[in-house]
Amino acid sequence: MAKQAASSLRNMILSLFIITTISGASLSYIYKITAKGIEQSRQQKKIEAITQVLPPFTNNPLKEMYKMPLFENDSLEVYPARKNDTLIGIAIASKTNSGFAGEIKIMVGFLPSGVIYKTKVIEHHETPGLGDKMEQPEFYKQFEQFNFHEKINTVKKNGGDIDAITAATISSRAYCNAVQNAYSIFQKINQQWSADSQTGATK
Repeated sequence: MAKQAASSLRNMILSLFIITTISGASLSYIYKITAKGIEQSRQQKKIEAITQVLPPFTNNPLKEMYKMPLFENDSLEVYPARKNDTLIGIAIASKTNSGFAGEIKIMVGFLPSGVIYKTKVIEHHETPGLGDKMEQPEFYKQFEQFNFHEKINTVKKNGGDIDAITAATISSRAYCNAVQNAYSIFQKINQQWSADSQTGATK
């Protein structure tokens, strides 16, 4: 009787082990497939955003992506866009945590002169019917051909040149903040260009 009980226990443990192993392997396989699909979707979303905020280009900006530090423990992704061998602009994936409902992510396209070509919302959680109006042309078109040397990048309520979304001033300010973060990165890149140019001239 004891031997039969021991045998049944062994069989039960073996069965549980086999089931657990198969389940774990299946979950791991499913996760890999899902993760790959999610990553592909993210990459597709990025290239679509880059295409919308810059003039036509012939390279693959995703392959030339590099990061530039924004704050001490944070950085933004930079995507150079070229037509043949000529740099026609750079797209910067910017963000801010100052939205009404948290983080806002946008893509900002700069011409080599530093003028914004266009901007595009990538992700946000702002209030439907209010803050989400940042995705409407009436708001984001204000940043097209925006020159930081000629305009002030903040809402008019704070002395700037941007018309805030009605009843969504916080969301409007956050969008401006994300644009400003992108411009801060562009300035760093521009300083590097200047330094490289001077070094090359010296050599």
